[in-house]
Formats: sequence, structure tokens, C-alpha cells
Amino acid sequence: MSDTRRVALVTGGAHGIGAAIARRLADDGWRVVIADLDRAKPDFEARCVQSDISDEDSVRDLVEDIRQGEGRLDGLVCNAGIMVRKPLCELSLADWSRVIGTNLTSTYLLARAAEEMLRTARGAIVTIASTRARQSEPDTESYAASKGGLVALTHALAISLGPEVRANCISPGWIDVEGEELRPEDHAQHPVGRVGRPEDISALAAWLLGPESGFVTGSEFVSDGGMTRKMIYAE
Repeated sequence: MSDTRRVALVTGGAHGIGAAIARRLADDGWRVVIADLDRAKPDFEARCVQSDISDEDSVRDLVEDIRQGEGRLDGLVCNAGIMVRKPLCELSLADWSRVIGTNLTSTYLLARAAEEMLRTARGAIVTIASTRARQSEPDTESYAASKGGLVALTHALAISLGPEVRANCISPGWIDVEGEELRPEDHAQHPVGRVGRPEDISALAAWLLGPESGFVTGSEFVSDGGMTRKMIYAE
């Protein structure tokens, strides 16, 4: 008998938020394919593929591999991302292009390659942007541009691919993906009283991929403990 479970592709799923999303979907009964430059070693059921999702040929091969292997694609989670933090005068075009390619162009490539399977499944796309799409620290031009572009690309995809395919964006704030030694003041500065956890994002991603969010598309969901709503003045 063929496996009729839903299939999700999670990029950048070897670590951090991507790994948490992959785990949550696997726990929810999805068949999960993780694509990452690093070799993922999950302790849950998932098929892992090493792939450079900024490369057109690699993306085409990845999607065809899913077509031949799983036979369907119901959910696409575009999570892979990198940051190059340098002063503007030191930020080379190669640095800029690498960040834009990994964080933004990859989503266009993946959505284009997977469109047919997603339409057939009446599936959903979830992109992982950042609150840095709307606020910045110094020396983050390429990252901010890539995440701002991802917010815009997501609502464009929602209009172009609807009604068969929904597309939504999550913009996380500070998410502790490394198990850092956090200070009380790190938590206290957040209106919710704590720094975010990967599970906060994975729960939202799971909802956006599922049927209960069927009336939601083209939207950005900020998950940052309220930090972008907090007015901060120097004392």
C-alpha cells in the first residue's frame, strides 16, 4: 500500500528552528524531508538530503528526488538562512550575493520547482523571515534585505499560487537555538517575560501548514515576545 501521509520539505532543517519544525511535523504524522548543506542526523523519522538550495540545479534535483521518492509534496518550509555581519565598506558583492541567494533566491527557486506538486496537493508554503526585516542592528544590510524581500515574496506567492496553494511568513525575534546561558534581564526585556524557544516557531509553522489555517494566506506572523511593539528609550 502506498503511504498517503502528507509530505513536507524543510530547508535548513539540520539545526535550530528548522530542526524544531521538522521534529514537530514528524510528531504530527508528516513524512519529512530535510534539506541542508550539513548532514542532518535527526533522532526522529525524516529523510535527509544534502543540498545547496541557492543553486538552481540542486533545487531542481531535490524536488525531482521528492517526486520520485515520496510522490507528493504538501508543505514547503523555507527556513534555510545565513548571516554575514560586516561593516558596509567590507561587505563584498560575493558576501551579499551568498546571503541573498541562500535566504531569498532559494525560496523563489523552490516554489517554482515545487509548484506543480504543491498545487496538486493543495498545499502550503511557510517562509521563515525575521523581525530584522523591519528593524536593524549595524552591519546587517544583506541579512535585513534578504528577510525583507522574503516577507514581500511570500505575499506575492500567495496571490500567484492561490487558491490551490497558501503562503505565509513567520518573522521570529530572539529565539534561543543554542541553549545559551541567558541572564534574567534577557528574559525580562521581552513583554512576555522570556526569550523565545524553537518550539514557539515550530508550533506556529505546523498550524500554518495544516487545515485549521485554511483561511489564512499572504500574511506575516511576528513571533518575538512583543519586542517590536515595545518603545525603548535610553535612560
